[in-house]
Amino acid sequence: MSYVDDVLSRVKEKNASEPEFLQAAQEVLESLRPVIEANEELYKREALLERLTEPDRQFKFRVPWVDDNGQVQVNTGYRVQFNNAIGPYKGGLRLHPSVNLGIIKFLGFEQIFKNSLTGLPIGGGKGGSDFDPKGKSDREVMAFCQSFMTELCKYIGADVDVPAGDIGTGAREIGYMFGQYKKIRGTYEGVLTGKGLTYGGSLARTEATGYGLLYITQELMKCHGESMEGKTVVISGAGNVAIYAAQKAQQMGAKVVTCSDSTGWIYDPEGIDVALLKEVKEVKRARLTEYAAARQSAQYHEGRGVWQIKCDIALPCATQNELLIDDAKQLVANGCKAVCEGANMPTTIEATRYLQENGVWFIGGKAANAGGVATSALEMTQNSERLSWTFEEVDSKLQQIMVNIYHNIDDAAKKYGMEGDYVAGANIAGFEKVAQAMLAQGVV
Repeated sequence: MSYVDDVLSRVKEKNASEPEFLQAAQEVLESLRPVIEANEELYKREALLERLTEPDRQFKFRVPWVDDNGQVQVNTGYRVQFNNAIGPYKGGLRLHPSVNLGIIKFLGFEQIFKNSLTGLPIGGGKGGSDFDPKGKSDREVMAFCQSFMTELCKYIGADVDVPAGDIGTGAREIGYMFGQYKKIRGTYEGVLTGKGLTYGGSLARTEATGYGLLYITQELMKCHGESMEGKTVVISGAGNVAIYAAQKAQQMGAKVVTCSDSTGWIYDPEGIDVALLKEVKEVKRARLTEYAAARQSAQYHEGRGVWQIKCDIALPCATQNELLIDDAKQLVANGCKAVCEGANMPTTIEATRYLQENGVWFIGGKAANAGGVATSALEMTQNSERLSWTFEEVDSKLQQIMVNIYHNIDDAAKKYGMEGDYVAGANIAGFEKVAQAMLAQGVV
């Protein structure tokens, strides 16, 4: 049995109840085979893959809080510190009823490679809770966030572990958490990113993941002799990533015709009205039915279905495993040229393979949605220097990082005879840097 197969077998046995983590580990290790086989004796002796797939530490804790009716509620909080070989742990806090340890581990594992790809000194981690901020008052959200941070603050710090936002964790939640951290620890430091602009946040952070997705998509198209101008784009999701991906795509001359949320989706053949979408989602925190009610050209559909719309480029920006094999077949049949992931692992392994085998240019989330964490790292830099850069400065650095990521993953794929396989290229390029750092630092 090869070293990769041996480790995968043990990972599956040890984490049998965590399908998302197993999916992520299998996808990464399978694509790393050429690199591992070229260094098998060294990596096996150093148990490199065993150390890479086992988190440094993981925390699970109770989060009690009081709702507006005076009733005590109890949620579960998580933080997984996966790997800090190249820098402090860095990764978001997801607040969603679906959150469990397996999902947090999958996200933290992915974050190791994504953070490595940015070229910035940040390691991989992730956290969150099964708390659902939807439908809660500001006071209830504050009560939860303060209780959550009361425990989490024991394990994080500006040079230790720097959490950020994710699904369900926006500027409001980050503000409440930062305030509680500061009160308990008595220090004013860049311990969280995604902060408000008045207290250490970075310009362009809100836009960063969506903008970064389009910068790498644009570079992909350019390197294949295409441009974004005039292209039809379908996007899933209606959160931060989807909104700013739509905005940047339309600035580049493309037409975005779909978006979706957990209850349904919009098809707008005239192009998504980003200002209206922001009003519905960011201000009113409402469903997409309100978008359809306000815009005559929009068609609202229950359930899922954005991938059936004919397009040149598909950008899944909602959640994991949302683009299935049948969706991939529909995209191919409709002549889709490129799929770039704005969310974390939104495309199933079967769908990914089908797209690649049928000539669709596919860039996975580790590379394509790295703009958010890259800009978080730029926020850390500004906090450390007690400086604030302009929007243009941050945006320019973000664009350069995303262009560099594209060429690094392209070069890594070519180096190991897998030209055009950007998934393998991202895993290899991310892994090589982390592996070198781990070997250099000894058995720790």
